[in-house]
Amino acid sequence: MSAPAPASPAPATHSIRATLRHTAFRALIGGGTVYFIGNAMQAMAAAWLMVEVSGSAFLAALVQTAVFLPMFLLALPAGVLADTTDRRRLMLGALGLQAALVALLAVLFIAGVAGPATLLLLTFLAGCCTAMLSPSWNSGIVDVVPRDELPQAITAIGISYNSARALGPAMAGAVYAWAGPGWVFLLAVLGVLALLESVRRHPPRPHPPSRLPAERLWGGMLSALRFARHSDILLAQLVRTGAYSAAGSALWALLPVIGQQKLGLGATGFGLLMGCLGTGAVMAGLVLGRLRARLGLERLVLGGAAIFAVVMAVAALSTWRPLTYAALLAGGASWMSVMSTYNTATQTSVPPWVRARAASLHTLCALGAFAIGSAFWGALSDIVGLTPALLVGMAAMAAGLLLARPFPLRMGELPDVTQVPLSTDLFVKHQPEPEAGPVAVEIGYRIKPEATEAFLEDVSLLRAPRRRDGATFWRVYRDLSDPARFVERFIVTSWADYLHQRARGTLADQQLETRLRAHLVEGAQPEVQHYIAER
Repeated sequence: MSAPAPASPAPATHSIRATLRHTAFRALIGGGTVYFIGNAMQAMAAAWLMVEVSGSAFLAALVQTAVFLPMFLLALPAGVLADTTDRRRLMLGALGLQAALVALLAVLFIAGVAGPATLLLLTFLAGCCTAMLSPSWNSGIVDVVPRDELPQAITAIGISYNSARALGPAMAGAVYAWAGPGWVFLLAVLGVLALLESVRRHPPRPHPPSRLPAERLWGGMLSALRFARHSDILLAQLVRTGAYSAAGSALWALLPVIGQQKLGLGATGFGLLMGCLGTGAVMAGLVLGRLRARLGLERLVLGGAAIFAVVMAVAALSTWRPLTYAALLAGGASWMSVMSTYNTATQTSVPPWVRARAASLHTLCALGAFAIGSAFWGALSDIVGLTPALLVGMAAMAAGLLLARPFPLRMGELPDVTQVPLSTDLFVKHQPEPEAGPVAVEIGYRIKPEATEAFLEDVSLLRAPRRRDGATFWRVYRDLSDPARFVERFIVTSWADYLHQRARGTLADQQLETRLRAHLVEGAQPEVQHYIAER
């Protein structure tokens, strides 16, 4: 990676305009914006239609579950496919199917032959298509910008998404009131087709060729989960994202009920409520880079969560429309600030081989928690009432602030994400079949007596990267016949997994291994032995 030009002005570092000079980025984010607007129109029309048809807060909240539950179910498999298969083919197939499903939804409601069950089913199936294409789109669009512009690119995507949340519901409310829900769904089809054309013209970069055995779907999912479990940085971000989204989903899921019961609004008014959240998010996105640089990650996230808790209290207690609108503007700004920061931290803290899967895990935690939370808050509202449910959500958001101490938030450094694969020479006489295993690897170190404690402290740091990149077991042993000799031993499920593990090493891992060599007896080298299970 080339060094940054020393003459670059500091303010450009935090500007999203730099990302727009990339033609492919402009095209993909433009198509994505139209797609997001169509999705927002569809979700708004479906939620309000359910309120009108059923009058149930639970069923209205289930629309949000139908929209976002597919992310919980499919985000990780879709992330594996995005990391290991042809992203262009995957995206075009998902978009083509989604266009057909939303068109069917439009035709059925224009004809007046569909009910709540059909609405939930087709909304869920369309959400499955979104879930399948999202990791490929997210990883593909950030691939076209340099790493140092990645936070600005993610912020630009957030602005695009939240601009759609501002425009989509307002447009949907007007069309709904004028022509009915079926025509809103028909316009949503155009958004799907817009993104399909953008992807067709500017497909994501193909994965670099590799001699390694292809990862299978189940193995790729386990690799992602193992990486998240043994990466302290990523695990903290995912836990915090899930907690924030689960608590905040109370406001989003119950917004149709707030509009109808507390404020006495119709479809147009509900679109305005959604538009306030989206507008606040866009306003925050325009200054988020500078705000993040000034406050730092942790203070920005904690402040945003505190503001969103206050917004939920206002929504629970206020019947004065201007106050609620103003609060929702602040709520949209805080939601954008927090979720964009979590997403940026996630995608900048992982190496390229797992980036789409990390984005999928972020989506899984954010929207999975959102989907499950929406159903919970809708059921709670039916049981105890709207205001108590929102106040419980506010308390849950405030309690989430306590996660900052056990799960601190930070972005990965360049050595943490720069892959430096090990030598291809394994010093084995015959390589086994890719599926053979388990494989045991032993690395012997002969240590200077005075360096024993320092060596043990440093070698223990290898536990996380070994487990993170594929090992199912790791331990260090002292040789009883030679007190100066120590053996690091780890087990990998198969020979293919071991080859993948070797290719996933980072510059930070390499630096740690260099530190270990400093503890070796003069002239000694690590001795590597490989064993394959036979029984």
